Amino acid sequence: MIILGLGGFGRKAAAVIARDGQLLAAVEQKKVARHEPAGVLPIDAIRVCLDLAKARPESVDIIALARPFSSESELHLEIRAQFPRARVVAAEHHTAHAAAAYYLSGFDEATILTLDRNGDFRCGARWSAKGTQLHLDKELYYPDSIGDLYSRVTELLGYDANAEEHKVQWLSASGQPVYSRLFEQIFPLDGDWTNHSDRHFFDGERMSRGGFSTRFYQALGLADGSPVPEKLAADVAASLQGAVERIVLRLAGTGGNLCLGGGLFLNGLLVEALERSGQFRNVYVQPSAGNAGTAFGALCLAWHQVLGRPERISLGSFCLGPDYTTEEIKRVFENCKLRFQMLLTTGAILSTAIDQLQRDRILAWMQGRMEFGSRALGNRSILASPVNPYSTENLNVYIKHREPFRKFAASVPVEVASEYFEVGSNARYLATVGRVREAHKEKFASAILGDNIVRVHTVAEEDNPLYWRLLHRAAEVFGMPVLYNTSFNLFGDPLVCTPRDAVRSFYSSGIDAMIAGYFFVEK
Repeated sequence: MIILGLGGFGRKAAAVIARDGQLLAAVEQKKVARHEPAGVLPIDAIRVCLDLAKARPESVDIIALARPFSSESELHLEIRAQFPRARVVAAEHHTAHAAAAYYLSGFDEATILTLDRNGDFRCGARWSAKGTQLHLDKELYYPDSIGDLYSRVTELLGYDANAEEHKVQWLSASGQPVYSRLFEQIFPLDGDWTNHSDRHFFDGERMSRGGFSTRFYQALGLADGSPVPEKLAADVAASLQGAVERIVLRLAGTGGNLCLGGGLFLNGLLVEALERSGQFRNVYVQPSAGNAGTAFGALCLAWHQVLGRPERISLGSFCLGPDYTTEEIKRVFENCKLRFQMLLTTGAILSTAIDQLQRDRILAWMQGRMEFGSRALGNRSILASPVNPYSTENLNVYIKHREPFRKFAASVPVEVASEYFEVGSNARYLATVGRVREAHKEKFASAILGDNIVRVHTVAEEDNPLYWRLLHRAAEVFGMPVLYNTSFNLFGDPLVCTPRDAVRSFYSSGIDAMIAGYFFVEK
């Protein structure tokens, strides 16, 4: 039984495929095609998924679609032409978010909270789940959208709405929440989900800077319509972040297990606030909580509710994209006229990597299957020494060309993570943040955000054995099994996928050296 799940048609299109309940591949269109036309089938992602699953279009039994999608009749005709045997099923947007969050959590019973900007008119919902059944308890409809408010403030602060909300999240860690009461006035939601957003703080005639009204600017103490001064931006971000955390805590309620889905939960600071609140025994966030992740939800709904199967699907390591053979990498490097060294063993790979890092060089690392989502989990990463005090400057200024308040993650073996950090289980997929233990605060000074916060990536041997071994080798020279890790991509591009993508990013940046498979190149 082969199920192909498709989601994110309007934005972040993706395909996932499973056979008999085993997840075989998951790929985002933009990563494999480097472009993403909206509203159409993610043809390239589908092709890669079929190749990785060793499946043919005519062998697909179910096509599971997550709404919204446009031109339904044309889409159905295209699916019928390409997948002549497949049954087509469709899932409402927030139902797909909820299904991905709950079914992939492994919990037998849970509360589910889904929040995003908007999707099929709904922008939030709370569900109760038991066994394989989902029950809708509460819902929010646009424009009462916390995600929309976050996007508006993103634009207000000079960033791109629906693309750079993560910048506001990290900026918030360096500010003070002096305007939190303002944002809670705008969005006075309580645990009963009964209040509406106060539209007096918005001006429908203003098409820029978030569309805020005169009343909003007065509350900030600014001239009407003026840009937010740089010295206030962090405080506005911190106020928004703090208010959102409190609002979401009220919406979640209390209980045993909590599952989170929807684009708002790409916010690691928000996830950590829920983890630390004590309102729930366990908190699980679907690691690709945004639109791309609805492909998982559609697939899970088809498996559990259409087919009635009780067995749970596992995400595993979340490295579900393509990988490349030694011959394929070698062919690209030769075609690019690169001078490279072949490393004959995994021991040589590890020794060479550690040597580069010990010399305070920045290393691009491409191994195994590409990760799903935007976070590097040790297969498409840029690595740096944890003891180099200039790592932040080197990675942010000279390589990633991004703001200094955006910190990189600390990768650490899961079995020793608690020695250095206080962090929850969602760190497996870099979906939350941790706190540095006081004894190690000075060691991680360059990676710390406000209040001892640090992005933590816990690595299990079964998830990524090569990267796990590299971290333990790092302990031999740095005194701790930690490496700084950020995503291998540049200038807003998606994570590198192919060897050619890796070469292009390597030579377009200040990265010093790269190990791709068994091949080593340096500048």
